[in-house]
Amino acid sequence: MKLNCLSLINFLILGCLSVVCVSQDFDFFYFVQQWPGSYCDTKQSCCYPTTGKPAADFGIHGLWPNYNDGTYPSNCDPSNPFDQSQISDLISSLQKNWPTLACPSGNGTAFWSHEWDKHGTCSESLLDQRAYFQTTLNFKKQANLLQILTTAGIRPNGESYSLEDIKGAIQGGTGFAPWIECNTDSSGNSQLYQIYLCVDTSGSNFVECPIFPNGKCGSNIEFPSF
Repeated sequence: MKLNCLSLINFLILGCLSVVCVSQDFDFFYFVQQWPGSYCDTKQSCCYPTTGKPAADFGIHGLWPNYNDGTYPSNCDPSNPFDQSQISDLISSLQKNWPTLACPSGNGTAFWSHEWDKHGTCSESLLDQRAYFQTTLNFKKQANLLQILTTAGIRPNGESYSLEDIKGAIQGGTGFAPWIECNTDSSGNSQLYQIYLCVDTSGSNFVECPIFPNGKCGSNIEFPSF
């Protein structure tokens, strides 16, 4: 009986350890969308996907688990790599809403694989591969950034807009304060690049961000056309 009890205890300990290895704790998600005009209008430029030029709309960059101290987990489970067969019914939606702009041109698979392997595996105890991509697509529908900005008179026409006006429009449209990431165009001007919103650990709702990334934009930034 004693041996059986010890065996059971060892089994439970090993089982818990195996779960810990693939189940990562985190405090919130960053949901990140990028403006393709700003991705492409840099010295590095861009390449349109093999499926053609994406629509002039914000595209998904990713859904990233993060910690409240500003760090984040990554590449949490090499034993569970990206498997496109698990998201075969989502491909057309991903190509539209989560397009790749990297060079050389691709069909999006390498981009989605990178996002799952680096970020998705760190929330796999909550979201399997299909759920990870479906959840991210759902948040894109909930936060229609281009519609929110254009309704506020902020349009992708190459003009400059107040950073505070951009933040205010997005907060008014989503109910939550965003973080704005800028990059520089081919002439060195600051432009609207990526918009971060935060999601709770259940992957269900937007929440106020407990911390924002480092970096800052100018007080006025360009919103380039695409």
